[in-house]
Amino acid sequence: MNFFKIWTLFCCLTLASAFVVGCGGDDDNDDDQVEVYDAATMLDDFANIVVLATYTELDMKAGELLDSVKALAEDTTQTNLEKAQQAWKATRTPWEQSESFLFGPVDTQGLDPALDSWPVDHVNLQSVLDSNDDLTVEYISGLEDTQKGFHTIEFLLFRDGDQRKASDITDRELEYLVSSTINLKSSTSQLKMAWAPEGENFSNTVASAGNGNTVYPSQSSAVQEMVNGMITIADEVANGKISDPYNEEDTTLVESQFSFNSISDFQDNIRGIQNVYIGKYMNDGQGLNEFVNSNDADLDSRFQSEVQKAIDTIGAIPDPFRDSITTNRSSVQTAIDAVSTVQLTLEQDILPLVQESDFN
Repeated sequence: MNFFKIWTLFCCLTLASAFVVGCGGDDDNDDDQVEVYDAATMLDDFANIVVLATYTELDMKAGELLDSVKALAEDTTQTNLEKAQQAWKATRTPWEQSESFLFGPVDTQGLDPALDSWPVDHVNLQSVLDSNDDLTVEYISGLEDTQKGFHTIEFLLFRDGDQRKASDITDRELEYLVSSTINLKSSTSQLKMAWAPEGENFSNTVASAGNGNTVYPSQSSAVQEMVNGMITIADEVANGKISDPYNEEDTTLVESQFSFNSISDFQDNIRGIQNVYIGKYMNDGQGLNEFVNSNDADLDSRFQSEVQKAIDTIGAIPDPFRDSITTNRSSVQTAIDAVSTVQLTLEQDILPLVQESDFN
């Protein structure tokens, strides 16, 4: 073999080797790439199928509550009182479930405290009734948050959990009741419109995270907001709503103490976490569970079980909750522990998973 042939063969082998090495390097790089998760559908479904649907239901129920309160004012019968009481409880359900996402307009527009400040001091409520002020809607709107909203209406409709007699309700109380309920309905309408496409369309702000979005500059920031919303309500239920009256053995610290609706309230708070996680309210959507499951199926299964256990253990507390804080303390502590487990899993497992993942 002459020199030219040897040199030509050498060059060909060198080029072939370089090609093989180069191709091998590309395969290694592909293996090292982290899979990117597109959360666009999840965020859109969260904003519309969960949040907007919940607020729409809340506003509808608030309208039904207002109708029942007006009917009670016009004809103060026991039947009409009981209808208004049931309408109040029905309105509480979507509101309490919405507390798993207390961010956005409900926070920035001050709607959460205006709707649901507690605990309520009945002495302050009585001071309004004892005043000579004209209890117009405008006047009610200017009161302290603890003198309007859900729990003012609750106080006027229920008082102390025992069935109130319609004949005991005064004209002054009816005036306060109607104006307070009109004020509440105004707030629920404002909240719905803040998320609705025909309104301020905050739903689109969430759904479009990462697309030149100043509120949520990345999909990750919006998903983290979702998780932090769930953490916040789990913390509030375990370490505030249940623990505060339990630790102090003080019934005045109990939420929804006048209606004996506390246990349902707490369960609905955790159902709100469930709604966000699986992407469901009235209809099914894509939830955070699909993302978690794609990364850690065991974590997804465990968390869903923990959430359901928290709902069930709260439901196992004997009614009324305000009595159980002293007479059934073990069942209350079991519920606290179950909700705390939900909070810890969100904080220690799910939030870090979101923070460490790559989203579009």
